Amino acid sequence: MISTEVVEFPGGPLPLNSPFYVYRPPQEELVCQEVEKPGSAIRIQAPRKMGKSSLLTRLLAHAKAQGYGVAHIDFQEVDRAAFGSLDKLLRWLCANVSRRLRLPPQLDDYWDEEVGSKVSCTIYFEEYLLEQIDRPIVLALNEVNLIFEHSEIAQEFFPLLRYWYEQAKHVDAFQKLRLVIVHSTEVYVPLKINQSPFNVGLPIRLADFNLAQAHELADRYGLTWDEGELRSPIDELLKMVGGNPYRLGLAFYYLRRGELTLDQLLKTAPTSAGIYSAHLQDLLIALQQEAPLKEALWQAIAAGDGVAIDPVSAYKLNSLGLVSFTNQGVTLSCELYRLYFQSQLFVETLSYSARLQELKEENQRLKYLVDIDSLTQLANRRSLDRYLAINWQQSAGMGTSLALILLDVDDFKAYNDTYGHPAGDRCLRQIAGVIHSHQRSPDLVARYGGEEFAIVLPQTNAKEATELAEKMRVAIKSLAIPHENSKTGQGIVTVSIGVACVVSCLGSDCSVLLLAADKALYHSKHQGRDLVTLSEAIATSL
Repeated sequence: MISTEVVEFPGGPLPLNSPFYVYRPPQEELVCQEVEKPGSAIRIQAPRKMGKSSLLTRLLAHAKAQGYGVAHIDFQEVDRAAFGSLDKLLRWLCANVSRRLRLPPQLDDYWDEEVGSKVSCTIYFEEYLLEQIDRPIVLALNEVNLIFEHSEIAQEFFPLLRYWYEQAKHVDAFQKLRLVIVHSTEVYVPLKINQSPFNVGLPIRLADFNLAQAHELADRYGLTWDEGELRSPIDELLKMVGGNPYRLGLAFYYLRRGELTLDQLLKTAPTSAGIYSAHLQDLLIALQQEAPLKEALWQAIAAGDGVAIDPVSAYKLNSLGLVSFTNQGVTLSCELYRLYFQSQLFVETLSYSARLQELKEENQRLKYLVDIDSLTQLANRRSLDRYLAINWQQSAGMGTSLALILLDVDDFKAYNDTYGHPAGDRCLRQIAGVIHSHQRSPDLVARYGGEEFAIVLPQTNAKEATELAEKMRVAIKSLAIPHENSKTGQGIVTVSIGVACVVSCLGSDCSVLLLAADKALYHSKHQGRDLVTLSEAIATSL
């Protein structure tokens, strides 16, 4: 049993002597056989933390055991400046391959600007590197997915590798070159479906651990459970996190150290408090940058079992390790993803719905503000004009009468000068309240402007309109709002009112009704104020 003191935190490549490396047939046999073939190319691909670099370490050890030269290039070592152009990157590659093979770099002897960097690089390999070494050379390029962050370079670099692979069919020097390309499949997510880092040679897609491999890894961590249970802890763990070597290793690490029980681990795994929180958050960020993938993943979650989704989205979700392909389409790779993303995407859906509701309410509020006078909370002039025009047309179509009341507060400027504008605002709100209290269901009460109010009365004759106006006048007067400078001499606030009524006809304009009511109001003012006047300026019917 391994002591807890020597158990290292999982995450990086496992060295050759690591007790935690689990043999992976048939991939290991395949790559070891393929690398011995002249001019071969191997593509090792999988989502992150699936053991690609650990497998590469063992493949290169096998190559060295065969007496091959090995140049292991990891693009994580490349400085930002080297990605400045294809020429800089290829010179960096040639220089570093030379050093890995213990040869002095001779770039200036083979580099020719006239023929270009790709041809110069090919000549450097063919006439210098492959010529100087009389044995096969394994060129292992790890993390080539980083090149795809530089699209112009990628479009030139990968065809060059393909060219070298094809040259091996008829150029003896290139038969000594064995290419090994390693990359994370997450690179496919932002790419078009027909793009691939390198689609020649032997493809090796690393698979999840099966039950036997999971048991072996648990044994390596010194974990044992009682036999004979209906469903073993390994089964429970595989159901939750799948057969991903990193996720299993992380679980075994915490279990071996006694920091978590299996029940605690399983309960917290699909949450932000669990041991996989960083991994899950990385996946969530990737999904948030690709809206179609979120929708496709939600389909897979909702379906439960296999479901057919958009092929491009299915391919990309599989590249992230989120789904597996089945005869029915795709299914979630493990319960961990189902529970976590079900929660996260549901919260996002709720947030979206809540935000949508907020926007609807805000839209209604804005519409309300557009049509409402902020001081009195009555309809404003815009709303009045629209309502009057609509009812004018209805009056013409139905042959019904339409009445309009215009009401003006007497000597309101003097009131403001005497009591101040805040008192004037309170006075207007009180009067608005009285007018509103006399409003009938089809009527519209509006602040016409300043201290003037208007009431549109559909299907109302002159007698009814005049009686209503009189009730308003009396009710406002009964408020007994002090006004010591009123010209009526009563010492209180009063109003003057003009009333007009008409049966409109098609083709006429409602402005005639406004004009008639305004003239009637003017008459009330000149007759001493505190008066209701019915217009005689327009006929009962136009």
